Amino acid sequence: MATRDDDADESLEPQGWTRRDVAISAAGLAVFLGAWELAVRALDVPAVVLPPPSSVLTSLVSIIRSGAVFWHLGVTLTEILAGFAVGASAAFVLGALIAQFRIVDRLLYPYIVAFQAVPKVAIAPLLVIWFGFGLESKILMTAVIAFFPILVNTVVGLRTVEQDRIDLMVALKASRWQVFRYVRLPTALPFIFAGLDVGIVLSVIGAIVGEFVGANAGLGYLLLVYNNDLRIAAMFALLIILAALGIILHGVVQFVQRRVMFWSAPRAGSGGP
Repeated sequence: MATRDDDADESLEPQGWTRRDVAISAAGLAVFLGAWELAVRALDVPAVVLPPPSSVLTSLVSIIRSGAVFWHLGVTLTEILAGFAVGASAAFVLGALIAQFRIVDRLLYPYIVAFQAVPKVAIAPLLVIWFGFGLESKILMTAVIAFFPILVNTVVGLRTVEQDRIDLMVALKASRWQVFRYVRLPTALPFIFAGLDVGIVLSVIGAIVGEFVGANAGLGYLLLVYNNDLRIAAMFALLIILAALGIILHGVVQFVQRRVMFWSAPRAGSGGP
């Protein structure tokens, strides 16, 4: 029998899903889908307004069996990963400079915040005009959307280091680079990965927004095609695919975080049955 101290420790352990958690989540989803199906049929809601889950599932199976969706999925995934890589790299480098140098902070950070306030949907047409209808404009759109949360978390993380640790490194004649590598960066990693977790999910949104503005391939392009044809069930099926893609990418970031931050991984068996 678990003690109170064990329960307290377990509550502090991150993310470990147990079989009970999975069962509760699956039951909640089943109840939601069942209520949706019953409500649509009882109220006789037209399928063009809100299709029942059974129709969405049929469309999802049909789309997957056709195989055409995999080409569009590959295009969108390429845009997501490339845009996320560009945005995350730029955000980390700039965040490190802002956290380290006051002049960079005062010179750039206010304008970055102002740029973040501009609706990204308004920027997307400009990117299409400047870079065309190919992958480049979608990658840049994705990078722009993923950039800010990663930047903010990087800056905050690098600034949360205890001053005593920095003073100790300086007393030991450590260079600025050594202080950054051995003190600031390890302390900032939880914040950086939190930003990466948000950024990878936002990257999915960025790619779809870019495809909405102008594209001839991708899941966003397919959504527009199905919308024009009033294939609402197929649109819901694509939304399920996008949601699954976001969950998978989120899981990949979590996996990398556990590998990089191995010292903070939960203890084996802490989740319990």
